[in-house]
Amino acid sequence: MPSTTAYDQLIDLRDGHNARYRLIDHPPEGRTEVVSPLRGNNLSSAAKCIITILKLGRKTTKYVLAVILGDRKLDLNTLKLIFGATYVSFASADIAERLAGSPSGTILPFSFSPDLELIADPRLRRVEDLFFNAARLDRSVALNAEDYFQIARPRVERIAE
Repeated sequence: MPSTTAYDQLIDLRDGHNARYRLIDHPPEGRTEVVSPLRGNNLSSAAKCIITILKLGRKTTKYVLAVILGDRKLDLNTLKLIFGATYVSFASADIAERLAGSPSGTILPFSFSPDLELIADPRLRRVEDLFFNAARLDRSVALNAEDYFQIARPRVERIAE
């Protein structure tokens, strides 16, 4: 039976690639700066996942899932330049949740939608494990960073301030 939730897709993806990871249960929380101490990681090893909307001219809209370290800020101007966009902003919560398949605060650093391009900051490679909510507010994942890049195969660009 095929997986139907983003959490199930995540587990299937990691297990299917023999990824090095561990699950961490914690009180429900979706804000990176609050959940990091609950799961015992530094903010600098958290994967912050942000869905953006880019306008590529008048008629073309593109959605991009940007993944950066938790102690950084997404550089929207750099994202705009990388994609040659005329406009860039954070996607609305309803669009982000639809594209991610999970609620805000639980967005995964993987794209399971053909309408969502994945881009990751290269500084994510500097940590041993990346910590992120597992498409749930009460469970997180510590995933080996090398395995993340091998499985997700994101476009890699400096997108964080």
